[in-house]
Amino acid sequence: MTGTSKEIRAMGRLDGKVAIITGGTSGIGARTAELFVAEGAKVVVAGRRQAEGESLTKALGPAAIFVRTDVTREDDVKSLVERTLAMFGRLDCLFNNAGNPGRLAPIADLDMEHFDKVIATHLRGVVLGMKYAAPAMIRQGSGSIINTGSIAGLHAGRSAHSYSAAKAAVIHVTRCVAAELAEKGIRVNSISPGAIVTGIFAKGAGLADAVADSTADALKERFTAFQPLPRAGLPEDVAQAVLYLASDAGSFVCGQDLVVDGGNIGGSGWSQLVKNRASMAEEMKARAV
Repeated sequence: MTGTSKEIRAMGRLDGKVAIITGGTSGIGARTAELFVAEGAKVVVAGRRQAEGESLTKALGPAAIFVRTDVTREDDVKSLVERTLAMFGRLDCLFNNAGNPGRLAPIADLDMEHFDKVIATHLRGVVLGMKYAAPAMIRQGSGSIINTGSIAGLHAGRSAHSYSAAKAAVIHVTRCVAAELAEKGIRVNSISPGAIVTGIFAKGAGLADAVADSTADALKERFTAFQPLPRAGLPEDVAQAVLYLASDAGSFVCGQDLVVDGGNIGGSGWSQLVKNRASMAEEMKARAV
């Protein structure tokens, strides 16, 4: 055996792989970039915020680069994939994660300009990413595409109409494209987070991006009660699920929506059920007297 013990490193789950992560400058995207680099991948972080992207990739070291990208612009997405291929020679994983918040409003008061922006980012951006990643992956005969959905795309009443509609469409177009690309050796899946502590909620409340990101931790206590698991969902939780789908461990998973929500869409917790039933029983006994 050659080399010192310091030179010997355990194999990472993404050794030799190249990944693009859109929406990679904060929250789920940034944590996924960190995890992917730690697991041996070369990572291209894509996003609109130049300073944040460059700061992140500098911290991640030579395995990561930042490419400023607006996923609603076709030329930007095309250039993103071309630059990745020019630098690294291949593309093994695309994590379509760019997003913006929807505004809660009754249907009669819907701002259609804002609606179009939300659809453009969440749905058009995902479709464009797949459009330009697919040819590179087809040439390789392999690849994994992961699209960010949401439990709001699965159950009504969880978010704004625009956001919910976009996420429902993402989940379904994922299945549609999976049926096509699976025949070429490419896996396409979506991942649907629940209430995750990120800045998107503060952005939806009107705070500037940088300020919103810095206040995300304030949501931890509030989000603890949103699901049967008694803790808030974190970017780490979603990043680990994305890693599974990107790695060879998920090699037979295709056309699926992986829900990461602490049991949220499964219903309320057992203790809440017991409490509600006990309250109902007491009310019925009182009425029977």
